[in-house]
Amino acid sequence: MSLKSLDPRINRLHLPDGELPPMEPKAEFDQFETFEVFARKRDNTPFTYVGPVHAPNADVAFLFAKEQYSRRSACSGLWVVLTRHIMVSPYANDDECIYDSFEVDIPEDTVWPLESYEVFHQKKRGKAHTHVGRVGATSYQEAYHKAKTAFAAQHPAVNMWVVKSKNVLQSAEEDRDMWLTLPEKKYREPAAYKVLDKIKRFKEEQAQDQSA
Repeated sequence: MSLKSLDPRINRLHLPDGELPPMEPKAEFDQFETFEVFARKRDNTPFTYVGPVHAPNADVAFLFAKEQYSRRSACSGLWVVLTRHIMVSPYANDDECIYDSFEVDIPEDTVWPLESYEVFHQKKRGKAHTHVGRVGATSYQEAYHKAKTAFAAQHPAVNMWVVKSKNVLQSAEEDRDMWLTLPEKKYREPAAYKVLDKIKRFKEEQAQDQSA
């Protein structure tokens, strides 16, 4: 007797009742990996988390990210990082700071030299993580402690992400020309339509016609 389903594609498989046959393991690199994308709207603004992309490698992920997150909104740079390279802290309550809610022990057998780590804070639940700075450390645990000293007072947060700088694919300074066409798309900004100015000009023209 075949397995019954509301999906006709399942019924056409004629699967037997009871335990299903074991599935063959997927080949290596058969599935795309998940990358997290951070974008910067203008040169003087921090990189902010905008969403994920799925790609076979970081270079393709960068292309996907540019198409998905910079085509319709202003952008002056992108960062792309593999999801599993990000250390994620627990969440604190909205009235607490994440640095006060838990502690991390630094291993005694640390390995030198120092590496560079990028630190991202989430100010409130539901808000996007924003880059607050960089610290030098020998481990993720030490990076957490140094971030607490450097950023906790100025940038309180309910959650934090830490990632090694070397694991972040960053848009290069010499590639700035790829963003030059974006500011020209004024249709993104309501101010570009100058609706109130058009209404005012129309009323003035109507008043002139009536007084003539």
